Amino acid sequence: MPRRTFLSAKIHGATLTSLNLEYEGSISIDTALLDAVGILPYERIDVLNLDNGERLTTYAIPGNPGEICLNGAAAHKGEPGQKVILVTYLELEPHEIAEHKPRVIRVDAANRPEAAH
Repeated sequence: MPRRTFLSAKIHGATLTSLNLEYEGSISIDTALLDAVGILPYERIDVLNLDNGERLTTYAIPGNPGEICLNGAAAHKGEPGQKVILVTYLELEPHEIAEHKPRVIRVDAANRPEAAH
């Protein structure tokens, strides 16, 4: 059976804080959020914009506290204040699937992790 792709990590409901057209590319994400879900610097990430439906693939870079900043060409895909979902994926062998649990956090309007429900 072939490897299959599954959700690895998700930051749900993050708020875009800024845009930086002059940067070469990527999305800057609060390092505490990256650590909370296990996303590494330069890891491939999908950005799903809840406000305008835009979807893009880029890579994550460490940002400042509370920061979610679209950089370079990606900056054309959103506006500060818009809500996004940030997701990464991984490939699993069939025997790994049953034990896999993605790391998911929801964040508040200031991009701080919400308490677990």
